[in-house]
Amino acid sequence: MAYPAPRMHTRPSSRRHPLVATAMVLPLAALLVVVFGGWDAVVTQASSVGVMLGR
Repeated sequence: MAYPAPRMHTRPSSRRHPLVATAMVLPLAALLVVVFGGWDAVVTQASSVGVMLGR
C-alpha cells in the first residue's frame, strides 16, 4: 500500500507585521542611499509626487 508523501510547509502561514517588514527594509534602503548618493533623487521623487497629488 502506497502512502502519500507528507506535505512540507516551508513558509509560515501567518503574515509579517508591516512594522517588521519596514524594519527589515530600512537598513538596506539607507545603505543604498549612502552608496549611490541617492538622497537628491529621493527628495526629487517625493516632491514630484507631492506636486502630482496637489500639495
